Amino acid sequence: MRNWQKMNEIVGSVNRGTPCESGLCTQCRTDCQGKCETFVSSFKGRRTIYSQEPTGTVIYGSDNINPIGVSYNSLRVQGKIYGAKGIADRSSEACVSANVDYSTEFGVALKTKCRVPISQGPALNAVSQYWPSYATAAAIVGYPLVIGENAMNMDKEMVVTNGKVTKAPRIDKMIDTFLRYDQGYGGIVVQVNYDDVYQGATIDYICEKYGNKVIMEIKWSQGGKIINGEVITKDLAHAKFMSQHYPIFPNPNDSKIEKIYAEGGKVRFTRQSRVPHTALDTYEQVEKEFVSLVDRIRAKGIERVLLKIGGMEMGSLAMALKAASKAKIDLVTIDGSGGGTAHSPWPMMEHTGVPSVLVHAKAYEYNKILADKGEFAADLSFAGGLARPDHIYKAMALGAPFCKIITLGRAIMIPGFVGSNIEGVLYPERKAAVHGAWDKLPAIVQECGSTPEEIFEGYDDFKNMVGTDMMKDIPLGAVAIWTYIDKLMVGMQQLMAGARSFNIASISREDIASANRETERETQIPFITEAQDELAKQILNG
Repeated sequence: MRNWQKMNEIVGSVNRGTPCESGLCTQCRTDCQGKCETFVSSFKGRRTIYSQEPTGTVIYGSDNINPIGVSYNSLRVQGKIYGAKGIADRSSEACVSANVDYSTEFGVALKTKCRVPISQGPALNAVSQYWPSYATAAAIVGYPLVIGENAMNMDKEMVVTNGKVTKAPRIDKMIDTFLRYDQGYGGIVVQVNYDDVYQGATIDYICEKYGNKVIMEIKWSQGGKIINGEVITKDLAHAKFMSQHYPIFPNPNDSKIEKIYAEGGKVRFTRQSRVPHTALDTYEQVEKEFVSLVDRIRAKGIERVLLKIGGMEMGSLAMALKAASKAKIDLVTIDGSGGGTAHSPWPMMEHTGVPSVLVHAKAYEYNKILADKGEFAADLSFAGGLARPDHIYKAMALGAPFCKIITLGRAIMIPGFVGSNIEGVLYPERKAAVHGAWDKLPAIVQECGSTPEEIFEGYDDFKNMVGTDMMKDIPLGAVAIWTYIDKLMVGMQQLMAGARSFNIASISREDIASANRETERETQIPFITEAQDELAKQILNG
């Protein structure tokens, strides 16, 4: 197993914990004071694309010249010295990185247009206190934001009358925060798992109240992973509440359990999430049930329906893409191992599922089979441990032309933590409201300044987007998220311009090459010295 570097002196980053391929630590803390690359990018933004030392004082080079194993790090972007794709004006003055268009869209009948080719994956219980920052940033910047599964069924204030949800304040507030700033780009996505499908009332509430103001995403298996989710509590009242919507073991309503608590004792309760299609044995049965669910959602008023699947075995991946084809799904998110979680078991995170680059490569292969047969091939989003500009570009190239957008999880949540913590220090009266976790600014933040305008590289950009008056109400977590996204997009523009691809639609698999033979074999992306080798010899022999 490769050990990733903890320190990058060019960016000025050092991981607090064990680093992953994404550059994040295996465990992120909301109170962390840094300083992984994503943490630093939350306020320094695009400045982290270059050395942090003053120009003229250093020169630097890369040691990433011998990638080991199969990963996104083992794919290389291919530079070109002529031509330009995806831009009308092909003059040298026009073909500069700043003119790269990174907007995108996905969907079938009702297209979802996005200003940036990213979406934020499910955010709920673990980080729901930062929702105002996430929703504000997504709506204003213009990308999809997913409300994670269980948002309604874990709401203690939800009211169900005669089998129908009549009040759901938690999810209403989450949706309304996004819609307050909605500018017609991106979208608010409500994710439903099999518990929602099993009970029905939660899906009906969203469809009937919001219709096409929202997008609905069906999640196959809890957490997009191979387990059913587990929440542990010893609180009897909490266990009884959860038992209204989930299987709870042991049963908190059992008189024997109640007697234990009456006598001062306690019991460990575990909440289990239902998993789909347990009584089905064939793909045809799964397809029929799935298409029926999609039809029901659309008939009730939500036209855009998505599907998310984790790094399952290949048969399940093929089922997902085939069923998506039959149901004309607007987007399928393929979440590979290496992605994050809020409370999944650690052994499962470490030892199950398919690593991202492998499952993404197969998703392209399988979707192409459908397309070559003349069948509908759904738009794709790739997810799982992606956090940097090169990750986004390489993943989109690997999945081209099907991959339209990249889903970020922990990486885009971290700036929400950082910005909120900075806001809590600069404005102590807001600390509790924004869930600030710091008492003072870390030294690396102080180096940038002592006001939001000084600290955040992207502050003025965000202010120009919303205007001076609205800026007063914008949480600094949203400013930090934009600052990080701006770094991603500038990095994307530079890589895309180097490969002469000037818009998202022009990205192709020819833009990347495999840096080792194992990666070539698994991804079907040619080895770096063999990609275009035939053209090279034609030039020489011409």
